[in-house]
Amino acid sequence: MRAVPDVHVCHRDGNLNRAAAKTRHPWRVENGVVTGGLIKRASPAMIHAYFEYVTTEYPADAGHGMLLVQLHGENAGQPWAPDAARGMLRRAGIRAGLGRVHPHAFRHGFATAVLDASGGNLVIARDAGGWASTTVVSETYAHADVHDPAFDAALRRVWGQER
Repeated sequence: MRAVPDVHVCHRDGNLNRAAAKTRHPWRVENGVVTGGLIKRASPAMIHAYFEYVTTEYPADAGHGMLLVQLHGENAGQPWAPDAARGMLRRAGIRAGLGRVHPHAFRHGFATAVLDASGGNLVIARDAGGWASTTVVSETYAHADVHDPAFDAALRRVWGQER
């Protein structure tokens, strides 16, 4: 089994676009390597996409370390403001016929996918998504699919109507 890459989410004050990680886990750079921060798992596909973007499109002289940057025009290399990312997603969703796409929808989709894949394990979902508690995951993201045969079977068992 191959190792799953880790990403260190590090809060930084003073970013050009005023973006910041919500959590403030302590971190530092030692010999060019980040230690600490909020450590998250990343899929190999995510790492590949990041590497391809950074090595083929990202301006080499950006000098600020922000990931999403303007690639063309007079502001090439400048970081996107959070509103620019939201606007891009909204426009792309409309063009794709999905309606308005909100960035937080990705968080909901991720939580649902992890809950489904883990058999509803709230601890796994909490840790995978970086939530503070299983209560937040349960109350915000864990919803029963009332059309799932397992949901129907559970109710029938409780009601004494097993088939």
